[in-house]
Amino acid sequence: MSKTWKALKRDQLSSEARARVQERVAKALEERTLKALRQDLALTQAQVSQAAAMTQSELSRLEGREDHLTSTLRRYVEALGGKLEVTAVFGKRRVKLTDA
Repeated sequence: MSKTWKALKRDQLSSEARARVQERVAKALEERTLKALRQDLALTQAQVSQAAAMTQSELSRLEGREDHLTSTLRRYVEALGGKLEVTAVFGKRRVKLTDA
């Protein structure tokens, strides 16, 4: 008789270990590079560059940078169909930053 994955996981991992794994999975799912985010949405650089009113070459350089202007990130995210939100984290406290 074979066990389900859920049963095996329950039998092999403590509730604390399962919580740690779940936290790591959630964090990994939420952290993406710009390129990975675009690819997750099955969009090409050409499609996003057109929507962001920039050349494909500019978009390619943007995806490779480590430092971005907020306005450029906003333009990129909006071209993907999203909305950019900036959050500052102070320990367990999260503060959403606004432009007003």
